[in-house]
Amino acid sequence: MQIVGYTDYTTRQGDVWDELALAAYDEERLSHILIEANPDYSGTLIFDAGVHLKIPVLDTVEQPETLPPWRREAEA
Repeated sequence: MQIVGYTDYTTRQGDVWDELALAAYDEERLSHILIEANPDYSGTLIFDAGVHLKIPVLDTVEQPETLPPWRREAEA
């Protein structure tokens, strides 16, 4: 995966890194990408409303063999 750009996001009260990653990438485990893009907030666990974050846009071409079985398309 490569970063191909950024979008802006303004937090809502109670936002957390893993939920932001789930919303952005459908993967909670990618929260480290958000944290790396926003180092000033790396120590924040729960956000207040109104914090401006950069959300990296990823080029997410995944090969089927690297996906878990439940994420692969059913074979015909």
